[in-house]
Amino acid sequence: MKGNDTRKEFEELTMPHVDSLYNMAVRMSMNKEDAEDLVQETYLKAYRFFNTFQKGTNVKAWLFKILRNTFINKYRKTISSPGEVFYEDIELVSSYVSNNNEPDTKESIDTLKSKVESLDDILGDDIKNAIDSLPIEYREAIIYSDIEELTYKDIAEIINVPIGTVKSRINRARSLLRKNLWNYAKERGFVKREK
Repeated sequence: MKGNDTRKEFEELTMPHVDSLYNMAVRMSMNKEDAEDLVQETYLKAYRFFNTFQKGTNVKAWLFKILRNTFINKYRKTISSPGEVFYEDIELVSSYVSNNNEPDTKESIDTLKSKVESLDDILGDDIKNAIDSLPIEYREAIIYSDIEELTYKDIAEIINVPIGTVKSRINRARSLLRKNLWNYAKERGFVKREK
């Protein structure tokens, strides 16, 4: 019974953030299938280490940190040993599946496949392209800040840099976006055209 209580608490706290994690994973990997795998792996790790989560802290920031670290670790593994499969990873996932201990992320991820990203509904292609064209350190800072509405403190913890660096990256990202989107804004009447 205790395991079911833990699973229920985990799902109640973490599943509302699956769309946000997926959107960020797409921005990181630039590939929807890789993003789905990244989110699923993030949830498996989060569930596995749920006992380390400090209740009362920001679960969304905790999940984003796991997502980011998972992405970085996968990238490093790909660079250092492309094509190599780690038995421990397969064993870990298999044990979760065979014991039915994993959170039901497959259903959530399948649902994500059938709908357009929530970011697509909010932002036009020009804006998404401008965000995606930013260097990764600026892109993730602006997404965490302006789209996911995380605090500077949470962002600093996720990306493991001082708060001042977070503020600097967000300001730089906004400046680059302003520059890149000037024509977009003029075409849509957000700024007055010169006479």
